Amino acid sequence: MDLIFDTHAHYDDEAFDEDRESLLSSMQENGIGRIVNIGASLASCRRTIELMEQYDFVYGALGVHPSDTAELDEESFRWLEEVCQLKKCLAVGEIGLDYYWDEPDRDTQKRWFVRQLHLAEKIGKPVVIHSREAAKDTIDIMKAEHCDRIGGVIHCYSYTKESARDYLEMGYYFGIGGVVTFNNARKLKEAVEYLPLDRIVLETDCPYLAPVPNRGKRNSSLNLPYVVQTIARLKNVDEKTVREVTWQNAEKLYRMK
Repeated sequence: MDLIFDTHAHYDDEAFDEDRESLLSSMQENGIGRIVNIGASLASCRRTIELMEQYDFVYGALGVHPSDTAELDEESFRWLEEVCQLKKCLAVGEIGLDYYWDEPDRDTQKRWFVRQLHLAEKIGKPVVIHSREAAKDTIDIMKAEHCDRIGGVIHCYSYTKESARDYLEMGYYFGIGGVVTFNNARKLKEAVEYLPLDRIVLETDCPYLAPVPNRGKRNSSLNLPYVVQTIARLKNVDEKTVREVTWQNAEKLYRMK
């Protein structure tokens, strides 16, 4: 059985409080081989560490999402630097810019984005980039900070294929999830057609962004076969190839070899 690698999930979210244990325990028999749980706030980083310790197939990325950067200070940043060096922490993330919610202010977001990029470079781990309605500033900062030296993934890729070219040149991977199955996701479908398959990784961003036919419901890694199906169709390859190649890509992205 070709297992699926979910490179971006939030199982620490309260949406899973009722059935987290039974859900995660069912993953491997349902074809989900590995999951990376992603920190978004200091509290969710702590919960991610617990999940990494509890399940052998769950790994973590630790970082503070742009919308939560107001909570960072020098003391909490020192703690973050420490835990990012845990063996099962594979990346620094999710970090970046989010101008959809203009809080905290953009300068605060930018400052902590750059600090977390420096942290990743210092400890030699890739980054998980969150960028929403901030295409130009994200790419400008990443170029200025020589992010080609750091490596990582553009999570929940939502920009045009033109923007994709910049990230490809830097050697980044692209996280593709449920949105690619939406009827109105024309721009994303075009980007996926354009991207080389060896630069695509699968992700859920669960509990958010469930694919069609479960759009609007709580998402989980069990929905990833729908994403595989759509990518296979767009790339004109079979589903087995999509599972195999995206698994290899995820291992390379997270340096698991």
